[in-house]
Amino acid sequence: MLNKQMKQYIVETIEEQQNLHNKKMELYKEEKDYVVKHQLLSADNIDKVTLIEKDASSRFIDAYIERCDKETEDLIAKAAPDFLNQPITYLKTNRNEFVYLESKWFDIIDVDAISIEADDVFEIYTVMLGLKCQKKYAGLLKSYLEQNLHGEEEAKFNILFNQDDGLWNVNFSLDYINGYSEELSIGEAYRLIYQFLFKLGETIEEK
Repeated sequence: MLNKQMKQYIVETIEEQQNLHNKKMELYKEEKDYVVKHQLLSADNIDKVTLIEKDASSRFIDAYIERCDKETEDLIAKAAPDFLNQPITYLKTNRNEFVYLESKWFDIIDVDAISIEADDVFEIYTVMLGLKCQKKYAGLLKSYLEQNLHGEEEAKFNILFNQDDGLWNVNFSLDYINGYSEELSIGEAYRLIYQFLFKLGETIEEK
């Protein structure tokens, strides 16, 4: 869960700087706020570690990105990080494609990868991912999506637990997340999705 992943990240970061007197921990806003809120720095480290908020735009600078064919799921091309500067409308212009992205940051929120495509039926952007979450949290997962996605009921989300790999297959509409705009770039859309899923992790953990 989120707390465990964040504690592990803190330990690894501090260990990498074990010989430094003035340690620094660079975190994005979501992780930094979480560390402060839950007081994850121990008494031994709290006065020795300086928390620095990283520029959000660099979140997925080292991500693995693919452009894939929607019908066959075949790889069209691997994409460089600057592809994320493309407007989200790229996916409506290129309706045969979806974007697949892997990132080390997804380990924090227990997600394997995230794909986005333009839905031909509802004229919205659909987010697709695998979420590592126990089946017993089905009610919490559904409740969070119902309360935090704002739009047509039939197009809001779809979840299905895969018994074989223990993952929730989760699809939901990007358009219905607070903060969504047709002016977003693909990278900004992914950062909005990450924020949305980080809050989901917090919600499940606090119940």
